[in-house]
Amino acid sequence: MRKIPTLYQRTEDRRHVTDVVTPGCEWVLAGEGVPTRKLDGVCTRFDGTLWWARREIKPEGREPNGYRAIEYDVITGKSVGWEPIGNSPFQKFWLEAVSRHHIWGVGTYELIGPKINGNQEALEKHALVRHGLNLEVPLHGTNPTPETLIGICRDYGWEGVVWHHPDGHMAKLKVRDYPRSTT
Repeated sequence: MRKIPTLYQRTEDRRHVTDVVTPGCEWVLAGEGVPTRKLDGVCTRFDGTLWWARREIKPEGREPNGYRAIEYDVITGKSVGWEPIGNSPFQKFWLEAVSRHHIWGVGTYELIGPKINGNQEALEKHALVRHGLNLEVPLHGTNPTPETLIGICRDYGWEGVVWHHPDGHMAKLKVRDYPRSTT
């Protein structure tokens, strides 16, 4: 899984977003695609045989055994890729989650639960949630502005929104990237 582009371009310090749409994400504002909740967990992938955990390597960091780089960010110097789940510090939580089902489809999943990123979903046990499924943002037939979506996320305590275009493109907007209004 490549990094999902942020809907709006980042400020120079990269802490927030501007009001300029990231090139290639214009389709979101055109109302294309489906907005879904962005879960705050660990991205994992099942390739049909093996499970992998998403891993970001800082410029001075070492690649773990079996790491497969997917992309390199020239601005931050970080590498993003996959490491075998057995090498991940989240392996024991993944084991709990994966043991509750016996059939898994090829694809990516978010690992969430009590020991993951503050347990934003308030779960009692760890779980794997397939990306893009059954987590549509409740819009009731409207096409709200990104500001409205951020408001919905804040109201529900969600991390953000990921839009899924029918052609496979995705874009995201995280609450922490969108500073609160000072007015």
